[in-house]
Amino acid sequence: MTAPETARFGQWGERMAAVYLRDKGYEILARNFRTVRGELDIVAARDGTIVFVEVKSRRSERFGRPADAVTEEKERHLRAAARIFLRQHRLYGRKIRFDVLEILDRYGQIHIRHLQGWFR
Repeated sequence: MTAPETARFGQWGERMAAVYLRDKGYEILARNFRTVRGELDIVAARDGTIVFVEVKSRRSERFGRPADAVTEEKERHLRAAARIFLRQHRLYGRKIRFDVLEILDRYGQIHIRHLQGWFR
């Protein structure tokens, strides 16, 4: 895939993730929240918990599960971006969680795996 195709596929995956989360009762608070420390794909809320969702879209698991791409360095960036989001939106003291939402598109068959509490 070319870079523009990869970007479009990633955006498609994030749209699919937002629909999935809404259908599961999450309120979407922000999408593509950018900071100097990194980007949060989706910020959602459910049952009083703020959930930071990293979306990983793939066409196969040839190189491992999509969640395997969430490295320790990526976790540090997500944590830093989450702190900025919480501060900017004055959401101090709220319960938070970091999830990974994997989206696999295998020849038009969509598989979604929601990994809650992927890291603490």
